[in-house]
Amino acid sequence: MLWRLVFRLVLTRLDAERAHHVGARMLRVAGHVPGLRRWLGPRDPRLRVTALGLTFPSPVGLAAGFDKDAKLVRGLGALGFGFVEVGTVTADAQPGNPRPRLIRLPDDRALVNRMGFNNGGARAAAERLRRRRTGDGLVVGVNLGKTKVATDAVADYVTSASLLAPLADYVVLNVSSPNTPGLRDLQAVDQLRELVRAVRPVCAGRPLLVKIAPDLSDEDVDAVADLALAEALDGLIATNTTTARRGLRSAPERIEAAGAGGLSGPPVAERSVEVLRRLRARVGDRLVLVSAGGVESAEDAWARIEAGATLVQAYTGFVYGGPLWARSMHRGLSRRLDRAGLARIDEAVGRAEAGENPANSGKNVD
Repeated sequence: MLWRLVFRLVLTRLDAERAHHVGARMLRVAGHVPGLRRWLGPRDPRLRVTALGLTFPSPVGLAAGFDKDAKLVRGLGALGFGFVEVGTVTADAQPGNPRPRLIRLPDDRALVNRMGFNNGGARAAAERLRRRRTGDGLVVGVNLGKTKVATDAVADYVTSASLLAPLADYVVLNVSSPNTPGLRDLQAVDQLRELVRAVRPVCAGRPLLVKIAPDLSDEDVDAVADLALAEALDGLIATNTTTARRGLRSAPERIEAAGAGGLSGPPVAERSVEVLRRLRARVGDRLVLVSAGGVESAEDAWARIEAGATLVQAYTGFVYGGPLWARSMHRGLSRRLDRAGLARIDEAVGRAEAGENPANSGKNVD
């Protein structure tokens, strides 16, 4: 309640990107508060997940996009996330697209983002990750994208991966942002195969995942799933932001004013779940599926887990939910486990697809 008041009375008076920078400064302070992670972090051992050869304190993570330069890992860990994905990082530093490039649609609890992979480059991010404190149980992944001016996309990704993979717990190839020209073409099977085969040898044995768009056709989702199995990828993240603008509650003039870019938050949830279910039906438990896109509540996360996700990520849900969001998610998932009578969260993975969805699963626990 307090966060909603602060958000409405203070942060909404600032440009969304400026508000983000204000929040980032607060996170840097939070990272140095003794005992904060012990208070806000996951306490229920039933939430612990083993996946990708790693142990996650909980299945609730922060998606790429919030901490583009690996500057906020310590603070985000202090807020209790089970894992944090930094980036998107490109091989070379770049300023991104002109401002304004991050716009709120509060009536939809959504964001329109056309940031354009603004970041300080792979070398700078690698230096920060090299200095980061370890031993707190936080899993840190790195999300890699293409430098806008790069003429050889594969070589560009290889450069980033060679610098960052040894310092990460897992690596994600982002081929699905709508804000870099030509990037989504890399989701085509032939191009994606070439990219995966080039990047894997420099990944220092780290798990390798690919993040896909919600705007892929069902046939293309199937093709990516088949490629992921054939190339022995470790997992898929479904999904990134959408270019669609269907079913929004915001006034048409506000939507038009927001302009182009990737839409995130609840409006992408339905398609994100559709893609997740399609992937689960195609790959079963042979790949780790990470669900992102419109995850706001513990009930949302539980539904994704039952649909086949081992892990879930949020960005917009955290922006609107505030600094206690991760703690709320963990408490809600613990209550959900109590109601389901399960000993561990991973026992719920894929239950809905297996026809084991229990009664009352649609009730909100938050």
